[in-house]
Parts: sequence; C-alpha cells; structure tokens
Amino acid sequence: MSIRSAARALHYDHAYLSRVLSGKQPPSLQLAGALDQLLTLGDKLTKMVLDMAEEEAERVTRAIANPSRVDGQTVKALAGVLAAQRRLDDVMGPAPLITPAEAQMDTVLGLLKETRGPHRAALVEVAAESVQFSGWLHASARNDDRAVRFLQEATELADEAESGTLAAQACNFRGYIARQQGSPRAMVRWFGAAYHTPGAHPAQRMGDAAQVAQGLGELGQTDDARRLLEQALDLEDAAQDQPPGTAYWLTPTFQRLNLGLAHLGLKEYDVAAEHIRSGLQGLPPEQQGAEWTKEHRDALAEAEANR
Repeated sequence: MSIRSAARALHYDHAYLSRVLSGKQPPSLQLAGALDQLLTLGDKLTKMVLDMAEEEAERVTRAIANPSRVDGQTVKALAGVLAAQRRLDDVMGPAPLITPAEAQMDTVLGLLKETRGPHRAALVEVAAESVQFSGWLHASARNDDRAVRFLQEATELADEAESGTLAAQACNFRGYIARQQGSPRAMVRWFGAAYHTPGAHPAQRMGDAAQVAQGLGELGQTDDARRLLEQALDLEDAAQDQPPGTAYWLTPTFQRLNLGLAHLGLKEYDVAAEHIRSGLQGLPPEQQGAEWTKEHRDALAEAEANR
C-alpha cells in the first residue's frame, strides 16, 4: 500500500504520515492504533510506540541525574515528548497542557544550563521549541503577557540555535496574539517580521505574507494588502514541500485558511468564505475539533454573513 493510499484510508495528512514513516517525526499512539487496525496487526505498532515512550522516559531520567552525559538519543527523546505534546494540543486544547508543557520546558532548560559538548546545539533547538510551545499555549488561552514573555525568550534561543524556522514561528505567534487583541498594526509588524526572517521555510513565509495582507486590509491599505497577497501566492509552489516539523500544520490545506483570512481583511467575503470552508473541511481528523479552529469558524461565519 502506498503512503498516499494509507493516508487517504486513515484520513491523515499525507505529508505527516510520510514524515513519521521516514523517521523525521515520532509516531503518535493514535496513529499507531489506526495503522494497527488498517493493516490488521493486532496491537503490534501500539505496543512499539509504548515501548519507545518507556525507553525515552528512562533515558531522560538518567540525563537529568547526570546532565554531563546528555547524548543524541536523549535530545531526540526530549524532542519526541515535545512533539507528542504539540499533537495533543490539537485534540485537548491548551488548558490541560500548560502545566505539563512548562514542566517539560523547565526540564530542558535545566539540562541546557549544564550541558556542554557536541549535543548542546541540538538541545538548544529543542529548548527554543519547548519555550515557544509554552508561549503558544498561553497565547491560545489568552494569557497574553505570559505568552509574550515566553515567545521573546524563544526568539532569543532560536537565534542562538541559528534556526530561522523557529525564530519565524515565534514572531508568527506574536502576530497571532495581535490578531486576538484586534490590533491590525501589530499584526502587520509581527507577521511581517516572521515573513522577513532569514531561514524561514516557504510554507511559513506564504502564511505570514497572507496574514500581513489581512492586517493591511483591515487598516484600509488595500494596494499594499493585494501586493502581499500576491507574494503569498507566488510562494505557493515552494510551500508544497514538506513543512518543518516544528510547523507541521502548514499543509496546502491549512494555507487555505490563511488565504481566507487575507481575503476577509480585504472584505472579499465570497472568496474568503470559499477558502476558509475548504481549509476547515480538509483538516485531518485530529485537528477538526481543535480549539484553535474556533477563530477560523468565526471568520467563516463573518464572511458568510456579509456575502
């Protein structure tokens, strides 16, 4: 069975399944169970994921006891825990994850202070993403001041790690906060900073350009908004590539949501509704009920009410 056929049968995003099967992203327990059922494997893959989780937990415990012995597998284990938490956010929402995410963040930051040697650079990246994720959770829960503090720290760690994707994503989340606060000028500033961050992935830059266009449209700067929207569309082909694991949700389907918000900012309600509806319908099952989709459902309702 091809990866694309399996993804279609499971109602999973093809790019996500491809990343998991190529070893670039850890498998979730939910995916393992779905594959067990699809391929009639009993619970073979589910047990494998549970065994992996137990081994990773033991490795992390040893690393905390002796930070000087952090190795590549420990860093990978910490990244795996973080990836699982990020996926849980799609299902559970931010509130129940804030405490465990901050505990994970504190563990990683504590290790980072004590770690030297060849694996420190990789650990800095995990630390940057971990702090960024805590910032996102607080932003999503509308704890704005705490979110901003974490995202500022995440930006500094991303710069230390020389990661353009992580730095751009931290700026993007600042833009998200600005949108929740109803501040289009701040939206333009932060999404613009993300768009211009060196090393950002094309999928990130496409979404950021569209969201700059939304802010400019809301400010009444229509010509500039259309120019940024064109720049977003110019990146569409390049954005088809697999997005970075730290921004796994930036699939072509998700980009329809960003384009819809841009057209909504321009008061082009018919086009906005078409994009947002298509984007929502195309989300993978685990994201269909995600708390962050409420913003897009409200935007769809607004577009349809003004058509």
